[in-house]
Amino acid sequence: MDYVAPSKVVSTMLDAGAAKAAASLRDLVIRGFLAGALLGFATSLAITTTVQTTLPVAGAVIFPVGFVMIVLLGLELVTGNFALLPMAMLDKRATFWQLVRNFGVVFFANLAGSLFYAWLLSISLTMMGSVPPDAVANKIVAIAHAKTQFPQYGLAGLVGVFVRSILCNWMVCLGVVMAMTSTATVGKIVAAWLPILVFFAHGYEHSVVNMFVIPAGMLLGAKVTFADWWLKNQLPVTAGNFVGGCLFTGMALYFTHKPKPEAAAPNPAPPEIAAPLPAPAPSLILVPDPPVLELLASEPDPAEGSEATDSA
Repeated sequence: MDYVAPSKVVSTMLDAGAAKAAASLRDLVIRGFLAGALLGFATSLAITTTVQTTLPVAGAVIFPVGFVMIVLLGLELVTGNFALLPMAMLDKRATFWQLVRNFGVVFFANLAGSLFYAWLLSISLTMMGSVPPDAVANKIVAIAHAKTQFPQYGLAGLVGVFVRSILCNWMVCLGVVMAMTSTATVGKIVAAWLPILVFFAHGYEHSVVNMFVIPAGMLLGAKVTFADWWLKNQLPVTAGNFVGGCLFTGMALYFTHKPKPEAAAPNPAPPEIAAPLPAPAPSLILVPDPPVLELLASEPDPAEGSEATDSA
């Protein structure tokens, strides 16, 4: 069985958060750039599928391919890090400044990768402006317009986009976690696929997806300004993504499945040292007196002495 229990998953999350906090600047930039571009690929694929099938849910089924590639390759997606880094900091395995450094570098690396792919896609769809936008390009333009129109509802619109962003990254970070519930490649793919499909099918707001789709719409002719992009979408969506990933995935799982510290084994009592035995008392060796018969035998016979005198 390749299933990993939740308590071990949280331990893996803490290890991942600590590793991301300690990653070098070079690795964060490269991995973040690639993640932004791959998520752009997945978004344009989902839009193409929706246009071709006229079924938005078909695009949602296809979209997780990009996320799966990011997870399997160990790339850096700032929205996923919103869950992992705060946990590691709370567990004293990362510092606040490491968290800020990771979020800042990965955010702008994701942005660079997303913009790069948006530029390449705009060239591909219009042959560098030589042909009018096709159905896919027009759909991207419509999405860019729709994503920057929330403020027309006033405060209710901003609250709505903020909540959509919370719900989005709740699922996205759950996709990161679900991939850790298996040690097999197929298991990771299936487990990560499910929550990502949920978020995309609902049309929730993901900051890195928007880093691609709104600029791509602008490049293809959407009447959206830089201020519209950032003030009406990118900044509130990023804030909502942080709340959803940090609180509802990272912290929630940390507090319920936090690894318990192993109880220290009691020190065995030192063996009792036996008291030294007292020295034996000196023993008297009694030498027995010679037997009486031997004493008698050794004395001269008086009769024999007189006989010797007479014979003399």
